[in-house]
Amino acid sequence: MARTREADYLVVGAGATGMAFTDALVTRADVRVVVVDRREGPGGHWRAAYPFVRLHQASQFYGVASTMLGSGAVQTEGPEAGLHQRADRATICAYYDDVLARHVDSGRVELLAGHEHVGGGRVRSLSTGETVQVTGRAAPVRLVDARYRSPVIPAESERRYAVADDARVVPVNALADVADAPHAAVLGSGKTATDAIVHLLGRGMDPDAITWVRPREPWMLDRARIQPDPAIFLAMVADLMDAASRAVTLDRLFEDLEESGTMLRIDRSRTPTMAKAPTLGRWELDLLRSVEHVVRLGHVRSAHRDRLELDDGAVSLPPGAVVVDCAADGLPDRPTVPVWTPEVITPQPIRAGFPCFGAALVGHVEGSGREDAEKNRLCAPTEFGNSLRQWARMTVDGARSSAVFMAAPDIAAWVASNPLNPSRVAPSDAGRPEVRAALDRVREHSPAGIARLDALARGEDLAP
Repeated sequence: MARTREADYLVVGAGATGMAFTDALVTRADVRVVVVDRREGPGGHWRAAYPFVRLHQASQFYGVASTMLGSGAVQTEGPEAGLHQRADRATICAYYDDVLARHVDSGRVELLAGHEHVGGGRVRSLSTGETVQVTGRAAPVRLVDARYRSPVIPAESERRYAVADDARVVPVNALADVADAPHAAVLGSGKTATDAIVHLLGRGMDPDAITWVRPREPWMLDRARIQPDPAIFLAMVADLMDAASRAVTLDRLFEDLEESGTMLRIDRSRTPTMAKAPTLGRWELDLLRSVEHVVRLGHVRSAHRDRLELDDGAVSLPPGAVVVDCAADGLPDRPTVPVWTPEVITPQPIRAGFPCFGAALVGHVEGSGREDAEKNRLCAPTEFGNSLRQWARMTVDGARSSAVFMAAPDIAAWVASNPLNPSRVAPSDAGRPEVRAALDRVREHSPAGIARLDALARGEDLAP
């Protein structure tokens, strides 16, 4: 017979979403949670990420609500002096280990690592096949799907193209093992590809020895404007809403945001169609612009020793070239679904971006004892930005969701104290003139900005 565990919640996934949800839930409510994950510990994709990866945002915006990731320190040297620290992979994994250990020690949380949920509250060991049945205590156990928006990384995804026997193709994780390669062809338009190129250039590869296969042009956020300082972050929001209120088209809006120092693009002669909008340092932008051999022939269909075959043509590769696969869909473009249904709780981002904040908010609201219908009203999910129109929809829906949950006094008080909240104004900041000025501008421009973004998200590319 299967072993049994009694719990109030069964959380599937111990990555950033599952950990943020569980932490907020057990902090607010007297419940017991079993967390199951296929990996051997918490942290999700970070446990398999490439070794030189860092958060693309400030550490403070990532992790769980009860324990800030990092010290909140500002960097004092290097190309990001003056910006808040960004944790690397080892720091993030150690952080999640510590958070989990604290909750396990409390007797409220148990992790079944190296296990998978096979349905009906039944969990199976990937190594032995032994099963564990998770049953409810006072009520049926509640299932939480923390994998719905799980990142997909190249090291763990199937390639979408054919690879010839004589081709040298590696995931980005293996870059450290190909130091002898005289040339690198980097596949991908997103954050992983930019990290790979910055890494290659940082270890001395000539920009002319890099071929960048970039099917789409991306918009990115200037990291200097996405900082935990409310004077900086709220000023960015105010600039965005001001520009949106006057926008004729989405392309023109992004160009205006570029001029205001909020958005960045690698090639200013190209109009980007991709708006997942990770943050990027201007020092990284300078390095990326040094790579001039950019291939815009669509996606790769097949890789060979001497060439790449793409949707719209082929590109030759020099002898000894290595193809670096960075093309996985890091943020899956999945539709929003109700967070609470009778069958499952599905944590998702609630405001625009910042998925850890969204998952923690869902956990906190779940612990409040409200009915599911009211919880869904308070936590309407948002999609991730991908196209410009999706970015506009995400921004509108996130602003409207924020207005709803901030109208509940208990939630507003928790949000105001939560370091994961990017617009948090700490008591020590409330009296700063620059913070008050930024807040005034946000209030002034948001109504018209949100209304115009809503129209642009619907395809109304005409002046209001």
